[in-house]
Amino acid sequence: MRIGELADLTGASARSLRYYEQQGLLAPQRTDNGYRTYDRQDAVRVANIKRLLDAGLTLDDVRPALKKGCLDVPLRQSPFCNEQLSVASDRLTTLDNRIAALQRLRERLAKHIDETMADQA
Repeated sequence: MRIGELADLTGASARSLRYYEQQGLLAPQRTDNGYRTYDRQDAVRVANIKRLLDAGLTLDDVRPALKKGCLDVPLRQSPFCNEQLSVASDRLTTLDNRIAALQRLRERLAKHIDETMADQA
């Protein structure tokens, strides 16, 4: 399949697919006239990459999973690589900490507004 077909199939833009190729995450075959061609295996890989990126991981987080072959089968059909699971867990902890910090900031701001309004009454 060509790049547009892969983009339609996976929901990744053609620009993203070219970027994944530049980053070494995809290695499409080339036709004699230079067009990129992709197979079903590439579609699985792109879907997995997109899913992990959509979950908040970065390309740097995803690269080790690619090297271990974790992205070449649907994520739900194979055990998720332990290293990737650890990265995802760390990312979740970081997000939880940010949310808690933002909640504390929100509470301080709300208190300030309430106190200011009370002083003006």
